[in-house]
Amino acid sequence: MSAPLDESWDTHAGAWIEWARRPGHDSYWRFHRERFLPLIPPPGRLTVDIGCGEGRVTRDVQALGHRVIGVDSSLAMARAAATHPSDPVNVVAADGTRLPFPNGAADCVVAFMALHDIDDMPGTVAEAARILVPGGRLVLAVVHPLNSAGRFVDTRFIIEDSWFRERPTVDVATRDGLTMTFHSRHRPLQAYTEALADAGLLIERLREPTDDRPDAKWSRMPMFLHIRAVKGL
Repeated sequence: MSAPLDESWDTHAGAWIEWARRPGHDSYWRFHRERFLPLIPPPGRLTVDIGCGEGRVTRDVQALGHRVIGVDSSLAMARAAATHPSDPVNVVAADGTRLPFPNGAADCVVAFMALHDIDDMPGTVAEAARILVPGGRLVLAVVHPLNSAGRFVDTRFIIEDSWFRERPTVDVATRDGLTMTFHSRHRPLQAYTEALADAGLLIERLREPTDDRPDAKWSRMPMFLHIRAVKGL
C-alpha cells in the first residue's frame, strides 16, 4: 500500500523547494503562469491558495493585489513559503479537507497543480466550496488526465491501463542537475467534473495547455488542465 500523498510530498519537500525556485526550471514558467493567472478574478476580501507548496503561486497572486493565505499540509513547505527570503506570504499548515476558515470567508480559492497530489480530492473541492461566498471562484490546475493515463513510446502515446481506473503514479524527473520525485494520482476527467458538480460549482472556463512548439510530441495532445468554476448563488 502506498504512503499518503501528503507524506510523500513532505518527504521530498527539500527537493521540491529547490526545483520550484530555480528560475525557469519547472513547467510553471513555460506552460502555466501566463495562462493560469488571467483566470483568477480581481482581488476581493480573501483568496486562499490550497496546496501552496513553497509559495510561488501565492506570491504571484499576492502581487496581483490579493489578500492571500496559502495552505499546505507539509510543515516544511508552509515554513518555506512563510520565510521566503524576498517575498514571504501568509500561510497556515492544514489539511485541504479541513480548512481553518469559516463558511463564506473567501472570494477566490486557488488550487494550482495540487488536487492530483491530494488523496481526498472530492473532500478538498467540497471544502473549497464551503469557504467560498456565493459567486466566488475556484481556479484550479491539474495534470491532464490524458497525460497521467499513459506515456509516449517514441512518437506513439500508449495507455496500458484503464483510463477510468484511479491509481497512484510516481514520476522521477532529472533536469539541469536536479532530481524530483512526483507522487500523484491518475483520475479520469469525470472525477474532477463530478467533484465540482457535487460541491455546487459550475465550470466557467476549461483550458488544456500544452507544448506550443509545432514539432513537439506534446503539441498533439493536452498536458495540463485549467478550470475556473463558480459557486452557485
